[in-house]
Amino acid sequence: MVDATDISHPTVVLADDHSAMRAGIRRVLESDGIQVVAEASTLGEAVAAATAHRPDVCLLALRAPGEAIEGAARISELLPQTKVVILSDSDHGDDLFDALLAGAFGYLLTSTPPGRLSHTIRGVAQGEAALPRLAAGRVLRKFREHARAPQTLRSRSGRGVALTSRELEVMALLQRGIPTAEIAARLRITTVTVRRHVSAVLRKLEVPDRQSAVELLDAVRRRPQ
Repeated sequence: MVDATDISHPTVVLADDHSAMRAGIRRVLESDGIQVVAEASTLGEAVAAATAHRPDVCLLALRAPGEAIEGAARISELLPQTKVVILSDSDHGDDLFDALLAGAFGYLLTSTPPGRLSHTIRGVAQGEAALPRLAAGRVLRKFREHARAPQTLRSRSGRGVALTSRELEVMALLQRGIPTAEIAARLRITTVTVRRHVSAVLRKLEVPDRQSAVELLDAVRRRPQ
């Protein structure tokens, strides 16, 4: 990794499952003095490359549903010093919100001008957050909705529990008996991400399995307001 004081030439791991797009992004970044230390075409390759090179920034442009968000979660957990930026064609507010919850420092649309991409990478390497201007308002509204959500859930020990909007979505579908693969398809995330959300809910509610979590949530739903 370059010296922390030299933020003009941050190191980057670039992950994109389209080789032509990956080559184009690499040309843009390197023409602006950014060092692409490794490329990847899959989630597994991206995590391995990030672990091996410990770059300043990991740019994820993986297009399979949920893969970039899952990559952000895994890389952020393994490498807290590496900032993750997701490059996506989705401007859906939930995707952006989930990316931030997963640990991403930036979320850019594929329509981002090439010059801005390099500028953003440098900013993120310094610790700045990067969001599409039009999407920033959606994120604020989403966080406010989350903050205003009534904290009526209690863990098995009686401790107050707050679930994220995505965790609530996943559990609502589980309560309806919908299998993991179909939940992933409906929410446009991977089955691994679904299981990660379920595991987080089980941990927060202090219950041993999905059925116990569903029963606890059903009890809350039936409770008089």
